[in-house]
Amino acid sequence: MSWSSFYFGGVDGALLYFISRLMVKLLLPLLTRYRVRGRDNIPSQGPLIIVANHLNLIDPPLLSISLHRRAMFMAKEELFHSKIASYLVGSLGAFPVSKGRLDRKALRRAMQVLADGLVLVIFPEGRRSRGGRLSAAFPGAALIALRGGVPIIPVGITGTEKLKGLAWLWCRPEVTVNIGPPFSLPKASSKLTKVELSRLTDVIMGRIAELLPTEYRGYYADRETEWH
Repeated sequence: MSWSSFYFGGVDGALLYFISRLMVKLLLPLLTRYRVRGRDNIPSQGPLIIVANHLNLIDPPLLSISLHRRAMFMAKEELFHSKIASYLVGSLGAFPVSKGRLDRKALRRAMQVLADGLVLVIFPEGRRSRGGRLSAAFPGAALIALRGGVPIIPVGITGTEKLKGLAWLWCRPEVTVNIGPPFSLPKASSKLTKVELSRLTDVIMGRIAELLPTEYRGYYADRETEWH
């Protein structure tokens, strides 16, 4: 069995993943003014963490076609409550993570993805942004980045919050994926505190905010001094 069949729930899951990805790749440029900036910032191989803001359910497949690398996504556990939804979401390269507590199973899965040299995509806010503006993030992305010790690449997504209803089909809204340069978190103490983890989370979110227009920065608009 190929690695793709293993990660995407068997041969059928892997096939669904590639079909869905192909459909998004064909339709998105037709229905929107889609563009990607900074794709050269993504290394062609090796483990990598992608952190991005989250505006719409289409963001995971959007990132999948924008990165030009196969990726696994951490998704909120609510998406896996029904068998059908769990199969579909899992087939698209996602695995569940619980919000508000340390999910050791999800952490082990994330570390395995990185150990296998793959790309792990995390939406640190843990949910879609309200009104397109960044909200306070959970510390999971910082914790995984510290344990994984791999490069982090920030991504700012704009425009997908407009893909609601049917009216957008006639106006072809701009959808932009802005990919920043890789960075690493500062070294943390051996006994990581909540305050330190919060500071490192701000560093991650600051890198995302820098890739977004001011009106998208939300909670992080006035926290620039804490980004570095």
